[in-house]
Amino acid sequence: MSPTAANAEGQRGLAERLGVSEGALVQSLGSTDGVDTDLLTDVVARSGNELVPEDSDDVVDMVLLWWREDDGDLVDALVDARRQLGESGVLWLLTPKAGREGHVEPSDVREAVPIAGLAQTSSIAAAPEWSGLRLAAPKSQRKGR
Repeated sequence: MSPTAANAEGQRGLAERLGVSEGALVQSLGSTDGVDTDLLTDVVARSGNELVPEDSDDVVDMVLLWWREDDGDLVDALVDARRQLGESGVLWLLTPKAGREGHVEPSDVREAVPIAGLAQTSSIAAAPEWSGLRLAAPKSQRKGR
């Protein structure tokens, strides 16, 4: 296997770990400065769709919210990001890893998530500089439960 193919396979694994499936509609929100473009490229390749624009009204399967310490009110951002999610949609909160510029304190996230009506279901190293928290509506809030 060539180094390029190995790298592509490794990146594909990250999009797969996010739960991106073929045909998924994914929206990336937040400042585009310093985001992991390799991850976004792989999300597009894995889903087979371009990223849904921020100003779109489309219902999406997944939102990638890139968030840094000085980006404003996290609760408001989570509530806004949640608006376009489909009933079984998933929101990934992507924050700089500890020690990186813009790192968000875990206590800030723990406080904001339930206020926004979400629950953390898992966490991963989403990219070399970014941690990811998988957020979803608690089962009690989903229709048909």
